[in-house]
Amino acid sequence: MKEYKIEKNDAGQRVDKFLTKTVPLLPQSLLYKYLRLKRIKLNGKRAEISTRLREGDVLTLYINDEFFAPKEESYDFLRAGKQLDILYEDENLLLLDKKVGLLSHPDEGEYVDTLIGRVQRYLYGKGEFDPKNEAYFAPALVNRIDRNTGGIVIAAKNAESLRILNQKLKDREIKKFYLCVVIGRPPKQRDVATHFMTKDEKKNLVTVYDAPVPGGKSMTTGYTVLASAKGLSLCEVELLTGRTHQIRAHMAHLGCPLLGDGKYGTNAANAKFGGYKKQFLYSYKTVFDFTTDAGPLNYLKGKAVTAKDVWFAEDFPEKILSKNEE
Repeated sequence: MKEYKIEKNDAGQRVDKFLTKTVPLLPQSLLYKYLRLKRIKLNGKRAEISTRLREGDVLTLYINDEFFAPKEESYDFLRAGKQLDILYEDENLLLLDKKVGLLSHPDEGEYVDTLIGRVQRYLYGKGEFDPKNEAYFAPALVNRIDRNTGGIVIAAKNAESLRILNQKLKDREIKKFYLCVVIGRPPKQRDVATHFMTKDEKKNLVTVYDAPVPGGKSMTTGYTVLASAKGLSLCEVELLTGRTHQIRAHMAHLGCPLLGDGKYGTNAANAKFGGYKKQFLYSYKTVFDFTTDAGPLNYLKGKAVTAKDVWFAEDFPEKILSKNEE
């Protein structure tokens, strides 16, 4: 016999869906058979397949031990780094300042030391996350930023917050502002530019067009030139759509590629300003601009969080031109 007490993050799931995730070694045919035979009970009574679980419910399984996989006590995230730059934290979420060079999620080259790994290690150490007590949920990132870009990333601590924040991001009710340095000067001091793009998946490369193209998507980027000097411009950029490499590709299409961007700019142009090989782009501000109900996260409405240190914006452009790439 084994019992599962339903915690907050597991509430709302159907009984069969919960069991499929929690006891993956139990074949589906046996799962439904055991439900019919009352060998799986909910709060001491027969469990119906479609019943939605509530916090505090208890599922009791009278099935063979062979179907229960042993819990792994040595978690990969415990080998992740400890360093986290936390800009804001409450019981539902974290806002983190991800540094350039750190992956948001694992890839084929780095599996352990990632931002999400560090988040899970941090919350495990605080006693706010323990995989043994979670059937399927683990703290997760709401948005992600490329390795070579720094800035604010939102992490959800519980399933309800993750669901709400994902929807708010999709509905453009979470605004993201970036600082970037471009070579040259954008065509206008302030503008909202709309163009069209396609993506070559094999090359991971975006092409931008002035007019709609077959299979293309629209992309809209707002920008403001904050300062211009010595052939460079410091700009604030707002993403109004969320396309791959949007800021890098769009600014290059406007004739002012990001400093250090070898993909959408040129190494020759970058060489004139010190030969930087990492694009000067930072997601420096996040605003919770909720226009619809956010349920238990309504308290975040109107909240703005700003990164404390964007080095290339300090003493622009002297600090850039005097700093050799490490």
